Amino acid sequence: MSELLYYGLPLLGLAITSFAQLKITTNYSKYKGVRAKSGKRGAEVARMILDKHGLRNIAVEEVAGNLTDHYDPTKKVVRLSTDIYSGSSIASVSVAAHECGHAIQDKVGYTPMRIRSALVPVVNFSTKIGYLVIVIGLILGFLKLAVIGLILLLSMLLFQLVTLPVEFDASRRGKIELDELGILDSSEQKGSAKMLSAAAFTYVASVLSTLLQILRMALMVMGGRNKR
Repeated sequence: MSELLYYGLPLLGLAITSFAQLKITTNYSKYKGVRAKSGKRGAEVARMILDKHGLRNIAVEEVAGNLTDHYDPTKKVVRLSTDIYSGSSIASVSVAAHECGHAIQDKVGYTPMRIRSALVPVVNFSTKIGYLVIVIGLILGFLKLAVIGLILLLSMLLFQLVTLPVEFDASRRGKIELDELGILDSSEQKGSAKMLSAAAFTYVASVLSTLLQILRMALMVMGGRNKR
């Protein structure tokens, strides 16, 4: 049974993340081809939302890549990929509004976002050495050391769990802005909500995938203990 779980967990994790990626890709492709009736480009929408909230100090910049959109709280800039920045589709304005949702969170001091930002250096360190500590512990037979490695990996899971409310709330704020500014009408908002929900599911999939990875590593540690 343990061997089945050991080899099955990575496959299950791959299936979950692949499904989530397919879901967001399909929805993004669909609504990227539907032009918003307002005709507003993603960059324009982002500027409108930021200015509405008195965030004129936050720049809106174009960045290379596909779905590389993000808000940088350290440099106070919303970066939008070319299709989002220049596009006037439902997908473009929806993603732009979502990223501005993060900027609004930053302004109001949204607690989960502050926690996530504080966890970044911890997670970067823990993730780099967590797997290494587990492997060294198993090779040398120091199972307590391997357990410490597992604990370090839990910080990555905690980070992803905290990310969930941050992303869901950013989408909620973005939807409100699109409605209040009249960027999307009621029929277009349904498509926007569907696409943003698909994007949010990718974060849920990441949590599940990481949990399965940690469970697999835990099975390795337990297996090493049983061999002693």
